Amino acid sequence: MKTQSVRTVHGKLKTAYASSERFTHPHGKPLDVLIQTILSQNTTDHNSFRAYRKLRKEMPRWSLVAEAEPEAIADCIREGGLAEIKSLRIKGVLNLIKEKEGRISLARLEQMTDSNALHFLLSLPGVGVKTACCVLLFGLGRPVFPVDTHIFRISRRLGWLDEDVKIEDAGGFMQKHIPDACVLSLHLYLIEHGRRTCKARNPQCTDCPIKGHCRAHREKRI
Repeated sequence: MKTQSVRTVHGKLKTAYASSERFTHPHGKPLDVLIQTILSQNTTDHNSFRAYRKLRKEMPRWSLVAEAEPEAIADCIREGGLAEIKSLRIKGVLNLIKEKEGRISLARLEQMTDSNALHFLLSLPGVGVKTACCVLLFGLGRPVFPVDTHIFRISRRLGWLDEDVKIEDAGGFMQKHIPDACVLSLHLYLIEHGRRTCKARNPQCTDCPIKGHCRAHREKRI
């Protein structure tokens, strides 16, 4: 993986997708982003944002969510899918943050290094590397690169990642080669590219704006 290749691919994806203005992603304070990202797991952006908005409408303070019965939380977030699982996860996260911080807030992350902030977030129940990185990127504006299944698939097809690299290790490797100014936009462009064109099954290689940079396409593996 070379930085110049990243810049070139970024430019072509920007030309293809930036004008759509369709991107949605977690945003706000770190704690807001954390809960939004938990809700986004295994569902669409549309459904997860509807679930988040309903939760905040019914329980506008995180302390209310922490004190609520899991069933009440699940009723609010049902549109996001896996409501029973996510309600327990959200309640557990909020109560552990209160136990660790003395209040339900992640404001202290702003004073932490990226490494320490990731370590703290990964200590929370149900929070994995991708979710923790999303909090740093979207909640704190840190140039940390979250890798989801779309990004992982595309990066392997491009040849940016070797076959033996695990998804939880991919972001740390890739961000060394991604200019800070491109981290957020490349993350969004790659997800959009995975949804529209470079699909897991039947990728639309004919319409792909970066097929000339794709090792899998050159080797006729897709």
